[in-house]
Amino acid sequence: MRLDYIEGLSWPGDRTKPNDDAFCHADTIAAVFDGATNVGEPILATDSDAAWIARRGAESLILHQHLPAREALARAALDAETAFEREKLRPLAERYETPLASMMLVAPEGDHLLALWFGDCAALVKRPGEPVQLVGDAFAKRAREAERAGALAAKMGLSPTAGPNRPEFLPTLQRARSRVNTVEGSWAFSPTRECPSHVHSLAVSAPQGSHILLCSDGFLALASDYRCYDVDELMEAVLNKGLRPLLEEIRRVEDEDADGRRFPRFKKSDDATALLLKLA
Repeated sequence: MRLDYIEGLSWPGDRTKPNDDAFCHADTIAAVFDGATNVGEPILATDSDAAWIARRGAESLILHQHLPAREALARAALDAETAFEREKLRPLAERYETPLASMMLVAPEGDHLLALWFGDCAALVKRPGEPVQLVGDAFAKRAREAERAGALAAKMGLSPTAGPNRPEFLPTLQRARSRVNTVEGSWAFSPTRECPSHVHSLAVSAPQGSHILLCSDGFLALASDYRCYDVDELMEAVLNKGLRPLLEEIRRVEDEDADGRRFPRFKKSDDATALLLKLA
């Protein structure tokens, strides 16, 4: 089987800042990456360390698309490690300075679809005549993030969307970021060859004709955070309307809750990326 591309879109949360998401697709592999917003000083001479790791991951997967998915991911991590060591402006002072990204990757393997993921990107798989299967940990992670944003903002006397780089928020966010890729925390795609050995995986039954929606948490927020749709309704809306109307709907919801009181979050609008595919 192969992955046929139908549509893909990626919108920045703030048009004055880089889009820290990226996606890629080929017949044999496809992925969405969501770079984690910097919580310290940049360490690369680029528009955004977070965008750098997302783009690096997507570009390297396409470079290695001829390999089995796990091997392609391992090569992508090694490519990122090599480039990071070459391009970083200085040694790391703190763990939280390491560029990180969530990821959802899918690849047809035999009679199933292999899904590999880090963090809160998601895959929605719609087999013909069946309900949508949600792949990943996005709903649980988004719920914890909303709870943390609301509690921290209340403690500091700020609106949740005051921004992750507020001095009042940074120490807490830096401590959390420093636990990523350690025995105490979860793992993310990063410029280290060790990260692929910690990737989550699932073999998903997906016959020919199945639709797959890969998305970053900024797009999945329509279901996970804002509850405008459940996953079946979201996939139906994507298939019937296309991606752009749904991205516009996300921004309307966020504009109506600009301070994050109804839907606690650290940014008014996050980068939102979605990639729609079909197994053929």
